[in-house]
Amino acid sequence: MKGLISWGASIWLLLVPCIAAGADGGQFVGSKTCAECHEDQYENYQKYSKKAHSWESVEIMLPDLKPDEAQKCFECHTTGHGQPGGFVSYEQTPHMADVGCETCHGPGSLHAEDGDPELIQRTPTIDQCRTCHSEERVGDFNFKPLLFSGAH
Repeated sequence: MKGLISWGASIWLLLVPCIAAGADGGQFVGSKTCAECHEDQYENYQKYSKKAHSWESVEIMLPDLKPDEAQKCFECHTTGHGQPGGFVSYEQTPHMADVGCETCHGPGSLHAEDGDPELIQRTPTIDQCRTCHSEERVGDFNFKPLLFSGAH
């Protein structure tokens, strides 16, 4: 099923509802880059967080979705969709096909290059969480904003 995503480039150009990369905000680099310095947090996240495996849900549903419906899934079930360095398609950016560190902490390229903690969002705000964890999107799942649900 991972090879099912082959729509035209225009579908990928919509903005993601997460911390967006700006002109001076760097670009998305993927969670494995974060793991180079934050190994324990990365391992805990991979082991305990459902977000770290969010692509599995999308993959199950993709055969039954229209491209615009899949777009809505990609907004919250991938990392950096539509942003510099972020998810494009499973074929092009498989390392971004889950909710990774940067979904909550923002694009990591500048922080990864410099190591300066001021160059990353250390603690996400509840408003950032609500871009995906909203009543509209997850009401069927007994919505609760879990700010510290990242398992790290």
